[in-house]
Amino acid sequence: MLNPMLRRPIVGLAVGVLVASGLAASPASAAPLISADHSALASSLDAKLGDRDAGSFVQDGKLVVNVTDAATAAEARAAGATVRYVANSGATLAAADANLKTTMRVPGTAFSVDPVSNKVVVSVDESVTGAELAAVQATVAKLGDAARLESIPGTLSPLIAAGDAIYTGGSRCSLGFNVRSGSTNYFLTAGHCTNAGTTWTNGSATLGTRSGTSFPGNDYGIVRYTNTTIAKTGGFTSASTPAVGTAVTRRGSTTGTRTGSVTQLNATVNYSQGSVSGLIRTTVCAEPGDSGGPLYRGSAAYGLTSGGSGNCSSGGVTYFQPVTEALNAYGVSIF
Repeated sequence: MLNPMLRRPIVGLAVGVLVASGLAASPASAAPLISADHSALASSLDAKLGDRDAGSFVQDGKLVVNVTDAATAAEARAAGATVRYVANSGATLAAADANLKTTMRVPGTAFSVDPVSNKVVVSVDESVTGAELAAVQATVAKLGDAARLESIPGTLSPLIAAGDAIYTGGSRCSLGFNVRSGSTNYFLTAGHCTNAGTTWTNGSATLGTRSGTSFPGNDYGIVRYTNTTIAKTGGFTSASTPAVGTAVTRRGSTTGTRTGSVTQLNATVNYSQGSVSGLIRTTVCAEPGDSGGPLYRGSAAYGLTSGGSGNCSSGGVTYFQPVTEALNAYGVSIF
């Protein structure tokens, strides 16, 4: 079932905006907090060290890697990272996360490893009360010092709505990234969006037809352009997963361009429509209709807006599907 939250149509959006990847000048893209090298180093070390490290994050312009032993610390330093000794190992946190993937199914909850606090953070939204809240609290308590519980405002939900942007039937979303395979052009958006219908338009003309969709589990979908008269713009030169601490920009058809930072990776969110894992958690706000829009920094593509809680007035958290997973799944490249 789709999120029932609907909004009045937004008028005045140019066609060029609808078929573009949503890039707009912003302070975050002009002056990022960290360089792309930090994200590359973080990904490289995570792949090399596995659960011997307990995550990494950027602080004071340096990549900090959490470790529990001298040998791992030496490898991280040799690669150019700063090390921090922590209580919970990567294996401990991975075990806690795996436990929650099996036991935590309550809609309105989310969880992921927070490398800064060196714990798995379990989030509950305002819909989790009574016996359900007590059950969540008991589950977190069993994990001891490896986990902590937090409350977040609003209700966790995929951010879909009715109105003007890219839409199918009565559902509105936001175009994410333009991609291609050979001479065929497509665009990516959220999977809970492409689940809603086959034919996508910009409000006045058909853009294309759905070629693939994946939700829940993942949250990405792909639409093949059938309209050859509308220019498709890009501007992205790479796609990757950002490090925790990266300054990022999100663009959506409801709230426009917003900025924030990455706080956690590999998050699991239990929407009422189903669970999605492997998401990027950020401080960027979003609202219904922003789903599928791009998360990026400069010319680097990071993710597709999945869902979250709160709004752009009171604040909240927003989760993103890593774009690299969608690119690999569909065998397409970004432009």
